[in-house]
Amino acid sequence: MTHTVEKIGGTSMSRVNELKDTLFIGSRERDDLYGRVFVVSAFGGITNLLLEHKKTGEPGVYALFSNADTDHGWHEALTRVEDAMHKLQREVLTHPADIEQADSFVAERILGARNCLIDLQRLCTYGHFRLSEHMLQIRELLSGLGEAHSAFVTTLLLHRAGVNARFVDLSGWRDEGDVTLEERISKAMNNIDPHTEMPIVTGYAQCAKGLMREFDRGYSEVTFSKLAALTGAREAIIHKEFHLSSCDPKIVGEGVVCKLGRTNYDVADQLSNMGMEAIHPQAAKTLRQADVPLRVTNAFEPDDSGTLIDDQPADVPAVEIVTGLDIVSLEVFEQDMVGVKGYDATILEILTRHDVRIVSKVSNANTITHYLDSSLKTMRRVEKDIAKAFPAAEISTRTLAMASVIGRDLSGLSVLTRGLVAIADAGLSAIGASQGPRNVDVQFILDRDALQPAIKAMHSAFIETNEPCLTRAA
Repeated sequence: MTHTVEKIGGTSMSRVNELKDTLFIGSRERDDLYGRVFVVSAFGGITNLLLEHKKTGEPGVYALFSNADTDHGWHEALTRVEDAMHKLQREVLTHPADIEQADSFVAERILGARNCLIDLQRLCTYGHFRLSEHMLQIRELLSGLGEAHSAFVTTLLLHRAGVNARFVDLSGWRDEGDVTLEERISKAMNNIDPHTEMPIVTGYAQCAKGLMREFDRGYSEVTFSKLAALTGAREAIIHKEFHLSSCDPKIVGEGVVCKLGRTNYDVADQLSNMGMEAIHPQAAKTLRQADVPLRVTNAFEPDDSGTLIDDQPADVPAVEIVTGLDIVSLEVFEQDMVGVKGYDATILEILTRHDVRIVSKVSNANTITHYLDSSLKTMRRVEKDIAKAFPAAEISTRTLAMASVIGRDLSGLSVLTRGLVAIADAGLSAIGASQGPRNVDVQFILDRDALQPAIKAMHSAFIETNEPCLTRAA
């Protein structure tokens, strides 16, 4: 017998009552309920309250604590987290005994976190201790509160429905901290038989190196992939609120996008590069090396097989996805660059130092252009450092956009030419375009206001004009 390891994101977790009747239980009975390990994120909005809002940057407990002039801000923010947790669990749980257990759990965790922060502040009033040296651990501590809460509440919900669910807390609460991620997971799963019980596992896992140091809020997918690899899962499954589709339906319309059905990790990497993560690249690497296939499904369509991602090539060349993102171009021109080594390495070192993500790059004899995923504020600092290194260089930045046509095999499809024609036929113009020899993606550089019309035009040319796909994405 084999099992699956399945991850549920925060937005979907906020509808856990629906998932109980579809994904967790549905039409399953007795033994059919088991053979599945679930890794859960915090309920939607909780991690924003604990850290900072992912999109707006509005400060949560962590941000207020790290910049605290007084105690009031972060104390009040932690109370808001507690109130939000109480509210959420009352929307999920109905039995008074379950609500009482959940309230006690939240009270104990919030009080423990509050006391920890108070003690740390007091300790750092002594000159030998620096608060800045402990902030990463505080960020990890706070993150773990959200996942532990959602996993505990979900376990209570499933118990009440007659499922033999087990709460598996990897957050390291009042536990030994000097363990590796592998040791943390292996120890927690050591006495669990997923074929007779349903483990509900926290998406955050505490370990000596700290997941947030490298992955920040992408940690749950790293935990998920490592758990699948260590336990020899038959398949790893990510449940989203939508199907992995040929395009964003908000751009081209829901009636014309196609569910992929099948693709490979190469395409998943290209999607990550375009900011459209099917899975975190490091998590994909873990699954690929462990030979564990990944499936991406719509959590609220449990009978649909979703999209399988493995390491297999395409049977025939085809465009699979058209997507795009806003970028900033960084152009460094110096007439004397030709034939001289060191320019590229110096620019890369500066971009790395400022933690700027490179999406793509092009160069010629005397110009190096990087297309970057960065803010203009950061780019001003980058420009200043490059100007110091190369005083004679002309440095310019520009806000642009990149559209990308992606597929496991694009050979013989004339994607570069047809894409430029589709863009022109839509009354638009491309500033640049590039295609690598591996034939997995073609990139088109555009003005920002042309991005969505260009995506729509190319989706029509490459996807909608072909034979109607058999798997229209809902």
